[in-house]
Amino acid sequence: MQVLTRPPSGMPALVLNADFRPLSYYPLSLWPWQEVIKAVFLDRVDVVASYDQVVHSPSFEMRLPSVVALKQYVPQERPPAFTRFNLFLRDSFSCQYCGSLEDLTFDHVIPRSRGGRTTWENIVTACAPCNLSKGGRTPREAGMQPFHTARRPSMHELQERGRRFPPGRLHVSWLDYLYWDIELEA
Repeated sequence: MQVLTRPPSGMPALVLNADFRPLSYYPLSLWPWQEVIKAVFLDRVDVVASYDQVVHSPSFEMRLPSVVALKQYVPQERPPAFTRFNLFLRDSFSCQYCGSLEDLTFDHVIPRSRGGRTTWENIVTACAPCNLSKGGRTPREAGMQPFHTARRPSMHELQERGRRFPPGRLHVSWLDYLYWDIELEA
């Protein structure tokens, strides 16, 4: 991971909830600078830290925010949406049959041909070779048991899982609000 002292490309701002925790770790809650400026003018966020870059109009000048906090707290305990990304995150981006990190797909534990539904409780991450090998069989018939039982995760679990995957580049002004073990390079 690289810690930047210059603004990252596009100068996004880290968005914190009203409790000063990131809205999301993976993907990291970043807004483009244009959205941040709009939120500042609509009085929806407080600016916590800024870049050195300035934007201005004929009558106004403002340093671009690098970290903002929402004024209204957004509850984080809503059920997570069932998406391919959230499924892969739940399963730590690894095949639940062999542990591979390559060529990931999702697999119906109880095959659709046998009435299996596309739900949190019936889908696991699988690499393409394992998915093909299992085919339209149940795990028992295929002799392939998933490492973990498929279940709906909480938003808190997905956030904790996301903390295992820090992005490759972070701005130094964001570090006080992120909770990864980050070693600064000299």
